Amino acid sequence: MKQPTDMGMNRTGIGMAPRMKEGMIKNAEQFGAGDVNGAAHLADVRADYDKSSPPIGSMPPPSSAKGVLKSGMQMLQGKKPTVLLNKLGERLAFERSGTRLYEALLTKFDAEGSWDGGPTREQLKDFHDDEWRHFEMVHEALESLGSDPTTMTPAADVAGVASEGLVKVITDPRSSLAESMEAILIAELADHDGWEMLIGLTDILGQDELTSRFKGALKEEDEHLHWVRQWLSNYVTEQAGA
Repeated sequence: MKQPTDMGMNRTGIGMAPRMKEGMIKNAEQFGAGDVNGAAHLADVRADYDKSSPPIGSMPPPSSAKGVLKSGMQMLQGKKPTVLLNKLGERLAFERSGTRLYEALLTKFDAEGSWDGGPTREQLKDFHDDEWRHFEMVHEALESLGSDPTTMTPAADVAGVASEGLVKVITDPRSSLAESMEAILIAELADHDGWEMLIGLTDILGQDELTSRFKGALKEEDEHLHWVRQWLSNYVTEQAGA
């Protein structure tokens, strides 16, 4: 199978057309942006929008009597439970996306197989199942706190937009399993830090049971991160012929 690192007809560099180099630069200078301060003006416009725009979203009121009671008790103690609920919403969205990313990886695996020292289908399926269990865990945690798991919290919205690029890489039929694994590495790094942050929050808010359960999820995410790094390292070494 042809690899991305094989020589091909890549014509994106200016060095492929040396005779046209001067003309291309001249045309860019002549017909490009005429205002040398254009970037500064654009930054000013963005700053104005930043100052006048509302937040990306807001947190809903508790959806149950249990939620009202728990929120009220936390507020009386000087703590803001909506911070935890916002980050739980983010984790819920991210774990759902993680499940779908591994589903797409399994499709890549079935189409092209792996490499020496690369993932097996069983390993990818196990990681997929871990992500799904983590999703269910966060879903249950939100319900136990009297929150509505179907709510799109502001942090969940941001996470969804941020992960769009990862989805595009893995679902692109031109990308290989190894290239898709690069996207998974980004997801696993973010996942790891997301769980660490949640553990810190639940510990501060005295949610000991959730802290214990989330530590179990973090341990599994650590394993994911270890293996994804190892698989990619093995692939690069193999491709280099080392």
